[in-house]
Amino acid sequence: MADFLQNKSENLIIKMTNIADGDTDFIPLMSSDDEKNMRNEEVPEELPILPLRNTVLFPGVVLPITVGRDKSIRLIRDYYNGNRRIGVVTQLDSSEEEPNFEDLYKVGTMAQILRTLQMPDGNTTVILQGKRNFRMNYLVSNEPYMMSNISPVDSTELYMTDIDTDVLISSLKDTSIQIIKKSPNMPSEAEFAIKNIDSPHFLINFISSNLKSEVPVKQKLLEMTDMLERGREVLSLLVQEMQMLELQNKIQSKVKVEMDKQQRDYMLHQQMKTIQEELGDNPHEQAVHEFEEKAAKKKWGKPVQEVFERELKKLQRMNPIAAEYSIQLNYLDTLVSLPWNECSKDNLDLKHARKVLDEDHYGLEKVKERILEYLAVLKLKGDMRSPILCLVGPPGVGKTSLGKSLARSIGRKYVRMSLGGLRDEAEIRGHRKTYIGAMPGRIIQNLKKVKTSNPVFVLDEVDKIIGSNINGDPASALLEVLDPEQNNTFYDNFLEIEYDLSRIMFVATANTLSTIHPALRDRMEIIDISGYLMEEKLEIARRHLIPRQLEYHGVDKKQLSIPKATLSKVIEDYTRESGVRSLDKAIAKIIRYNARFIAEGEDYEQKVSAKSLQDILGVPRFQRDSSVAYDRPGVVTGLAWTQVGGEILYVEASLSRGNGRLSITGNLGDVMKESATLAYEYLKSNAEAVGVNPKVFRYWNVHIHVPEGATPKDGPSAGITMFTALASVFTQRKVNPKYAMTGEITLRGRVLPVGGIKEKILAAKRVKVSDIVISIDNQKDILDIREDYIKGLEFHYVRNMIDVLDYALMSKPVADALNIEKVLEEEKKAEQD
Repeated sequence: MADFLQNKSENLIIKMTNIADGDTDFIPLMSSDDEKNMRNEEVPEELPILPLRNTVLFPGVVLPITVGRDKSIRLIRDYYNGNRRIGVVTQLDSSEEEPNFEDLYKVGTMAQILRTLQMPDGNTTVILQGKRNFRMNYLVSNEPYMMSNISPVDSTELYMTDIDTDVLISSLKDTSIQIIKKSPNMPSEAEFAIKNIDSPHFLINFISSNLKSEVPVKQKLLEMTDMLERGREVLSLLVQEMQMLELQNKIQSKVKVEMDKQQRDYMLHQQMKTIQEELGDNPHEQAVHEFEEKAAKKKWGKPVQEVFERELKKLQRMNPIAAEYSIQLNYLDTLVSLPWNECSKDNLDLKHARKVLDEDHYGLEKVKERILEYLAVLKLKGDMRSPILCLVGPPGVGKTSLGKSLARSIGRKYVRMSLGGLRDEAEIRGHRKTYIGAMPGRIIQNLKKVKTSNPVFVLDEVDKIIGSNINGDPASALLEVLDPEQNNTFYDNFLEIEYDLSRIMFVATANTLSTIHPALRDRMEIIDISGYLMEEKLEIARRHLIPRQLEYHGVDKKQLSIPKATLSKVIEDYTRESGVRSLDKAIAKIIRYNARFIAEGEDYEQKVSAKSLQDILGVPRFQRDSSVAYDRPGVVTGLAWTQVGGEILYVEASLSRGNGRLSITGNLGDVMKESATLAYEYLKSNAEAVGVNPKVFRYWNVHIHVPEGATPKDGPSAGITMFTALASVFTQRKVNPKYAMTGEITLRGRVLPVGGIKEKILAAKRVKVSDIVISIDNQKDILDIREDYIKGLEFHYVRNMIDVLDYALMSKPVADALNIEKVLEEEKKAEQD
């Protein structure tokens, strides 16, 4: 109803009284008799059609239309001097410049041309009054303007004597008058017009024409032949518009109240400012004075000094109640709080550093050597860019805690920032300071916290950053942070000034390199940290874990001790892992179990025996893997690599009478299945070299299974393990249980090198394996492993798959279960029978 209330009130009411003259018989406020005469007006068979955009003309309603199309102007010119009867139809698509017959609604209104006016801008405005509705049947001609065959569309009669009509008309008038009264800038003629319309048809059409509704809604009203139904729909739309108007007025009233409150607050602030100036207590001036004092103590360069002075002047000009004031205050506070060129002094005593590192961590020699190398160069040169170290290894081997130990060894501040699950680039680079709630990135925030520009900064779980997403790519944002060639000019979006990060010693940690961004991986110095041997775990538990847990639980070391034999059983039967995190938990559980008896003053086992572990920790979680049955052919020990370290992988093969079908089970990935198929095909093509009758494959089905079927397994390194299992079961020669193997195979019989050798060797030592078969190309990896890791192991290097069998298979086969001659005799006898 907004068009009626504001824009069209002048056109439809004021102009209606002005444009009527002696040449027209139009009466603005139509009576029931006039309505009846109009409804009985004859409709011709054909009418020229004037297309309208975004406008629907209703019977009895006067409407000014601006025409601009050549066809429309010619139609008006021709018929204005004639009978002045034309057809008015609304376009389906208002953007259509030259609409065709198909582009129009089919129901329109016959209209009378009341007057044409030439406007100052050169356009032609025509005043139309709707008469009767019609339906277009078909197109008669399209030139010089559209002519259509039509038929009248009659609507139902409404009588004021009818109670439904009377109530409806009364409701329409009341609602319309309420809307008029609640609308601003509404002329008084609008209410007068509504009250003085006594024709129910014209009232409904008049309101329908001026509703604030889309064209499809108005067209639907025009096409309704039941006037009572049309009136109810119009009333429903009026009620909706009334509710919207009330809500709009409520919002405007609330905004006005808020504006009044802001003006009141402004006046009070101005008065308070004057009072504070008289008292000499102005917070704004105090803040400026504090910033100037802090800035005087800063060691920043000239560019930063210029930025600070410029931003401080901007703060001085700001009104404290302005929204930008707090943002500017926060920015300046960040500038003066950052440690520009402020560094802690390094302790370059290499013996002290070595002592601290050995105290905190057992083993990890590579990392310790790299740190001592850095300190040695720093001591000689006096200044150098800090390295970007990335410690890669399974969980629980001490990667994160090593950063804290490193900081303590050289006397630097320690900062740790977890990157696990980080998905927003702004966490690294910060937000633009123009945003409400903007803050610098976490790199700058942590430097502000530790108040030094050269801390040891641990970036934890760098391999678990979520990749590119709607919030940017955090890994790409780290490229500048972790590049020694770039991080001396690191740009934070909040600071908008370059900051030098080159003095920071960054230490990143990760469980695997595979999920780290390649460009990010290239910028770091990778140091592999393998799992621990049994001896190392015992030493770590004795030196670090047990004393720390005793202190945590308030138990004196004289009250409780855990002997070496007990610890060994805990490690072997309850905490099989690469690191020592589960071992730490098990030790804590043992101490808690006995702490209860100590607190209650009851008798307890002061030296925890291995026998009592089952009462404390429950049934052993792990059995010795060497207990797997090797009493039959087809069972082989393989070595596998996982993200948590090396693991033992068993491969089993069995035969059954059939036609040579190969079955593979155990939740294996595609690569591992392909390795099994490759091993089987190679065995078939080289059967005689292995000592197998080629005919045997036609009568036996093969099933390869890798236990722990619920655990997904994949990778090519189990190739020679599967080949050995197949060769074992077809030759009926058992596999030596002391042997474990790993290696990828090819269709030509080559054994290719694989990765994770160090982790696999540790897994082999855990299960008392003494001999390991690997590719000769992996020999260089063995030379790079610490001597105590490979102590007690014998390595057999092979080039071809056939060579593996010389090491792994027993010399004598078991009972001749695959006697092919006997099988052939049985088959021949069956054919004769």
